[in-house]
Amino acid sequence: MTPGRRSSTFTRLLRHGFTDASAAERLLDSPELAAVRDDPVLLEALGATADPDLALHGLVRLLEAQPGPTAHQGLLDTLIAAKPLRDRLLGVLGASAALADHLARHPRDWEALVTYEPRDLHPGVAEFERGLAEAGDPVGLRVAYRRCLLSIAARDVCGTTDVAETAAELADLATATLRAALALAERAAPEDAAACRLAVIAMGKCGGHELNYVSDVDVIFVGEAAAGADEAKALRSATKLASHMMRICSETTVEGSIWPVDANLRPEGRNGPLVRTLSSHLAYYQRWAKTWEFQALLKARPVAGDPDLGQEYLDALEPMVWKAAERENFVADVQQMRRRVVENIPLAEVDRELKLGPGGLRDVEFAVQLLQLVHGRADATVRSGTTLVALKTLAAGGYVGRADATQLDDAYRFLRSMEHRIQLYRLRRTHLVPEDQADLRRLGRSLGLRTDPVAELTREWKRHTGVVRRLHEKLFYRPLLDAVAQLGPGEARLSPKAARERLEALGYADPAAALRHLEALASGVTRKAAIQRTLLPVLLGWFADSADPDAGLLNFRKVSDALGKTPWYLRLLRDEGAAAENLARVLSAGRLAPDLLMRAPEAVALLGDGDAGAREGGGPGGGLEPRPRGQLERETLAAVGRADNAADGVRAARGVRRRELFRTAAADIVDSYGTETNPAEADQGALVDRVGGAVSDLTAATLAGTLRAVVREGWGDTLPTRFTVIGMGRFGGHELGYGSDADVLFVHEPRDGVADREAADAANKVVSEMRRLLQIPSADPPLLIDADLRPEGKSGPLVRTLKSYEAYYRRWSLVWESQALLRAETVAGDEELGSRFIELIDPLRYPAEGLGEDAVREIRRLKARMESERVPRGTDPKLHTKLGPGGLSDVEWTVQLIQLRHGWAEPGLRTTRTREALAAACAAGLLGPEEAAILDEAWVLATRVRNAVMLVRGRAGDTFPSGSRELAAVGRYLGYGEGHAGDMLDAYRRTARRARTVVEELFYGA
Repeated sequence: MTPGRRSSTFTRLLRHGFTDASAAERLLDSPELAAVRDDPVLLEALGATADPDLALHGLVRLLEAQPGPTAHQGLLDTLIAAKPLRDRLLGVLGASAALADHLARHPRDWEALVTYEPRDLHPGVAEFERGLAEAGDPVGLRVAYRRCLLSIAARDVCGTTDVAETAAELADLATATLRAALALAERAAPEDAAACRLAVIAMGKCGGHELNYVSDVDVIFVGEAAAGADEAKALRSATKLASHMMRICSETTVEGSIWPVDANLRPEGRNGPLVRTLSSHLAYYQRWAKTWEFQALLKARPVAGDPDLGQEYLDALEPMVWKAAERENFVADVQQMRRRVVENIPLAEVDRELKLGPGGLRDVEFAVQLLQLVHGRADATVRSGTTLVALKTLAAGGYVGRADATQLDDAYRFLRSMEHRIQLYRLRRTHLVPEDQADLRRLGRSLGLRTDPVAELTREWKRHTGVVRRLHEKLFYRPLLDAVAQLGPGEARLSPKAARERLEALGYADPAAALRHLEALASGVTRKAAIQRTLLPVLLGWFADSADPDAGLLNFRKVSDALGKTPWYLRLLRDEGAAAENLARVLSAGRLAPDLLMRAPEAVALLGDGDAGAREGGGPGGGLEPRPRGQLERETLAAVGRADNAADGVRAARGVRRRELFRTAAADIVDSYGTETNPAEADQGALVDRVGGAVSDLTAATLAGTLRAVVREGWGDTLPTRFTVIGMGRFGGHELGYGSDADVLFVHEPRDGVADREAADAANKVVSEMRRLLQIPSADPPLLIDADLRPEGKSGPLVRTLKSYEAYYRRWSLVWESQALLRAETVAGDEELGSRFIELIDPLRYPAEGLGEDAVREIRRLKARMESERVPRGTDPKLHTKLGPGGLSDVEWTVQLIQLRHGWAEPGLRTTRTREALAAACAAGLLGPEEAAILDEAWVLATRVRNAVMLVRGRAGDTFPSGSRELAAVGRYLGYGEGHAGDMLDAYRRTARRARTVVEELFYGA
């Protein structure tokens, strides 16, 4: 060969899609192709395949394997003369290395591709049965199966059949193969065959007439005794036949295996008998079956064995399938099944998973099946076991939007085509998109993407998975909007009854009210209604994912009504994905956050990226991150400074508090629930610290603003006495919850030249006015000030001078007061005076050499009395988060006793915060790491429960709610799914019990 000719051939090969032109040249120059190597028809045909290099290599192997010169020449002549054969054979060789191997082992099987009759274009079960008829043993059945598979693949890669027709043919071939395998099993055991009737029910993709090239074939077996036979013996015989049939298909021989036959969808799964009687099947499904098992029966189809028995099985179970949506636990099951299961997929493979990954095939299939269960009970037209047929009928009935159905149909076909071609290459069961560039190139070209196969394939694949992800939720909800909207002539819609059924199935307790809300929000032709119709399908899904979907939708309507004329509101929800999902979570998680939002709906701007509200005048942005105390105090003081009087100033301060309480609650809910892009916060302690710190800082800023407002109105810039507020209890410990009062002490010191009486009157007036203004009924939640921890308690004066405190503590202080002072911290007012108060009390709360034994006994006595007297009647003490065993009081008193005994020697213990003190005690070796972890876990959990109760009920509580819906909402906040409230209570009791054991050892010395 001359260099010029070689260069010309080399270039032509590259132009026709060969990647290794040098190797292709050598193959074309081989003796097997000598007669046709210059024929342009051959090169064009090879270039049209998915992988020209693979096709050429397979062709040479096939020619080498021909039994003689005559067969060799016959193949070449037919190849050049018959375009249908050329396209089919080379198409298969360029797409499937596994089928090329088969042809090399069975070199005459290419002749199966020659025929081109009308019946050959779309064969059914009968044609495939004829193709398998000569198989007399399992090995022969495998060879015949691959020969039939060869013809299916040829029609597929040439475009003679589309992906749905290919999947149907594969299911028909599987049906014929199961029948042939059963016949072989019966031939091997005629006595067993005579003793029983056996029906094979196809499930899954085989039952749905949509099988893959390589897939488990799911089946269920039904057996009955033949006339006059003993039932027990007949079932044993049927089980032997079924087991043998499975082995014939599944076992590996010299010709490989066909596919695994999987019977795990049967009642009781692997633990149940392989074959049951029809009555046994019925008894199981009537009493024990779960919702997913009825979902699986959507695709049940008798395929082999006794056809009458198979039909009896179908007739008996079908009514149960269409009543599944009426089952008591259907909603809970559906909500659980709707959550995508990707935990078992290795992280590195999630983005390559065609079947189970986000936007994958399972999303489409599940959505369609769920809609069938809901609407198939009243509409028999939607009961098809085939996904694409069911999707088409759902659209025709108005159960799915037509445009959505079209897009999902396109996406599903593309993803199934990818899956088919990936499996066809090696005939291996996989749903992973390959990473190798050569594999991606072949895959792209096999789907007709020829310009830049890898880039085009990636772009189309991501586009279609994006469509599925976007429409997966909308598929359920958009038709609900169509049911209440004005549709064009001839467009189908859900009937009111069907819409109510769907809402019930998705967890809405009052579907009629929900439909009224949808109509109010989405009907009409305004731009606002159009945006709502875009938002609501996704929002409805997020509402349904909560414990109270009805409340979520109602609250959304209220917010939308309040902000309906605000230009930035709907734009914020439409354009910032996080804002819409955050709002849905907040509105459906309980009463507190929606109540706070309804009092000033413009705070919805906080749910976005932090810029929308500032841009549009909706208040400060900042998103959901808590703001530091200094920033809060500056804003509060500035708002007070702009007010005309004290009442207006405190009203402004309370407004800031309300908005920031909403920010804190919203952040807590979003972090606890998680979103589609950000999982729930795993560190429960961090969530507690965040809420406690934010609410405590906010309370301090509110008191500072209120103090400023009262002083300015009564005395101008300077009060006659220096005045400071000391935070106590949870306030001083930075551990306030949403419903906590502010425990405080008030301290004053007369200024030079001011009489004691004048100073005292001024201080008392300040305290009285602060308490009054913070409790005036208004749209903002009140802030209750509790000064009962002051010297002499309720009998003592509300405010004292520093000297009075010093005199009291020197002469009269009790051990419980020293304990209470462990939490004391300056929160507002004169900082220097506050520092001197802290210096005064440090020797009391961290006594030199620690507590004496008498004082320790007194603290234990007080704690024991509190346990016996203060738990409310009728309350389960084991579930009381504050006073119950292992609750907040147990942990806090234990930690405080350690502080009182060892704080003088261990600087780390000199903190007002429970968790910090506990960690310091552990670091100092005063308790073990395991004990510290147990106490910390119990304290965090009890605090989380109290926060959850306030968020859910809108009022404080120390025990779990009794109502099932409120209890479920608390569970969702704590990370428990639908139907797991009992697990939550058990976990609380278990955690508290372990903590109590530690408390008894450390606190009581048991």
